[in-house]
Amino acid sequence: MKKFEIGKNEAGQRFDKYVKKQLSGAGAGFLYKMLRKKNIVLNGKKAEGREILNEGDIVTFFLSDETFAGFSGEKKAEETFTYFSSLSVDRLSVVYEDSDLIVLNKPSGMLSQKAVPTDISANEYLIAYLIKKGELDETSFRTFKPSVCNRLDRNTSGLLLAGKSLKGAQETTEALKNRRIQKYYKCIVAGAVDQESYLKGYLKKDEQTNRVTISEKEAEGVLIETEYRPLHRGNGFTELEVHLITGRSHQIRAHLASVGHPIVGDVKYGKKEINERFRKELHVNSQLLHAFRMVFPDGKEVTAPTDSVYNRALRYILED
Repeated sequence: MKKFEIGKNEAGQRFDKYVKKQLSGAGAGFLYKMLRKKNIVLNGKKAEGREILNEGDIVTFFLSDETFAGFSGEKKAEETFTYFSSLSVDRLSVVYEDSDLIVLNKPSGMLSQKAVPTDISANEYLIAYLIKKGELDETSFRTFKPSVCNRLDRNTSGLLLAGKSLKGAQETTEALKNRRIQKYYKCIVAGAVDQESYLKGYLKKDEQTNRVTISEKEAEGVLIETEYRPLHRGNGFTELEVHLITGRSHQIRAHLASVGHPIVGDVKYGKKEINERFRKELHVNSQLLHAFRMVFPDGKEVTAPTDSVYNRALRYILED
């Protein structure tokens, strides 16, 4: 027999989904049979699986230790937990944290989430950080894995939001989906920009090339909206504050390039000669694009400072 008390990281989900996470190796037919026969019960009573779990609920598995171990993948879960525990979190920068939400300042060059199993992304560092803080143990790790809620391109730095609890993940994801979290970026672009502007267009992505194109025709993509205003100008370049109204893949990079202001260092949508100049003179090896501020529905703001490469490039364009 195994007995578990539902914590805040498991509360809010359906009972059958929780059971599946505990017994990930079992088929759906077996799990519902165990529910019908009361081999798996909720608060000592028979349950159908559609129930929503609350903090403090008790889930009991009337299964032999061998059966539970065989279906739960305990050994694999233990190995995975040990792997996360071994990761260094030196590259992880936390700019805000409460009981449900954590906000990271992702460095350029780091993936938001892994693309292949061997990747180590911000998501893996996040889990390692919470384990080292003692806020994530091996038991809860099997049923809830904290995860980032938004994504940034590998070579874009800045704010990543992550749910520390199921509640935090659900609320943050919903707020992002409904555009109730305002997102602002800083970037350095080619050309002198002397006034703020609003851009509207339609974006289409080619999955094979991982490139997007911008059109003014509605039939040729999904709607994108971008606002920007100049912060600093010098030597034919401008630092912009960009308000990302919609959030599509490569939106800021492609939208600005489409109006003649490509981001410095952007190898996909930028100008080769400018990128090469900044690479040789300032060691700029990625686009100078940084997610620096977010405003939440309740008025709370979080900010993330730009890194040394960005700051060096900004000083460079402002030199007389």
